[in-house]
Amino acid sequence: MLVQVRGIVEAIGKDWIRLDLSGWVIQAYVPPSVLARARIGEPITLHTTLVTRMEGHGLLFTLYGFADEDERELFEQLLTVNGVGPRAALALLGLSAPTLRAAIAQEQVDVLRRVPGIGPKTARAIILHLKDRIGAVSAPGVPIPRADDTEIIAALTALGYSVVEAQAALAHVPPDPNLSLEEKIRLALSYFASPRR
Repeated sequence: MLVQVRGIVEAIGKDWIRLDLSGWVIQAYVPPSVLARARIGEPITLHTTLVTRMEGHGLLFTLYGFADEDERELFEQLLTVNGVGPRAALALLGLSAPTLRAAIAQEQVDVLRRVPGIGPKTARAIILHLKDRIGAVSAPGVPIPRADDTEIIAALTALGYSVVEAQAALAHVPPDPNLSLEEKIRLALSYFASPRR
């Protein structure tokens, strides 16, 4: 089983990175935490899981990579919930693993619903199936997403960015209550103009 890879970042996409593993090139779909630190030409380590599904008359193999084992474990647990596929699980990890664990443990449906594509029924299913399985939440003061996060993500996706890209940009917006929504969107857009790749 492929559980960890280390290679040189060759390319970065909206929700994936491509790694050169000494001549072997692989592509893995990744959450915002990985996109935020990936730099072309630099080494990176991914904790991976391989998802298989039937498509047509054969199996389709897709590799997903994470910043650490905790993210990978949460991703795999999310996939056990009916109605949560790999893309939705990646989007949920945009909340960060500690925030996601806290939201599930404290049954905060509204926090989960702020993730695009997660409706109230799916949010409740996630809580029902994972509340007793995610482990203890060590920090009761884990930050919860800001109230205008949904609007910022909606604005960025309307401009053509993926949900994963929008969440990565959102992570770079300071939690300043004096900033207007327009200023926060402008700051989020500046993330894409930065020379991070």
